[in-house]
Amino acid sequence: MNLFAFEGRRPTVHPEAFVAPTATLIGDVTIEKGASVWYGAVLRADICSIVIRERANVQDNSVIHGAPDVLVEVGPGATVAHTCVVHGAVLEENALLGNGSTMLDGSRLGAGSMVAAGSLVTPGTQIPPGTLAAGSPAQVRKPIEGTGAQFWVEMNPSYYAELAQRHRAGITAL
Repeated sequence: MNLFAFEGRRPTVHPEAFVAPTATLIGDVTIEKGASVWYGAVLRADICSIVIRERANVQDNSVIHGAPDVLVEVGPGATVAHTCVVHGAVLEENALLGNGSTMLDGSRLGAGSMVAAGSLVTPGTQIPPGTLAAGSPAQVRKPIEGTGAQFWVEMNPSYYAELAQRHRAGITAL
């Protein structure tokens, strides 16, 4: 993993977290127990603070950053899927930001909610708990309960926690 201090602010990684060797953490980044940050992800907390809570996962090639003095948070069990951008936003517990989506400043994804792949969550948008949002700009479409999206929201935290431990134990540089 690539860890960099910036102006006295340095990353903190729990010993039971997984940070891929090609992930980059800069500044005031905290990775909690059981969380994972995957290959090519960049978490740049040079002017903000970033916290990745227990069992949360930030998948390959995603970027997380924020405005000055803002807390950017990926809540317990939340997922930032592949190639996402999270800028100055918050994902609550077990929320899922779908592949290639963007969340912008002051937006919030409620607990147990999902943003569909390729969506844009505009600044200040509040997506309520337990809902599915989609589009550009993202809009709430329906409750997540009873949909196929509910499966992904419920399955992802445990799946990625287990997969992260396999990578921690089994990844070998060649």
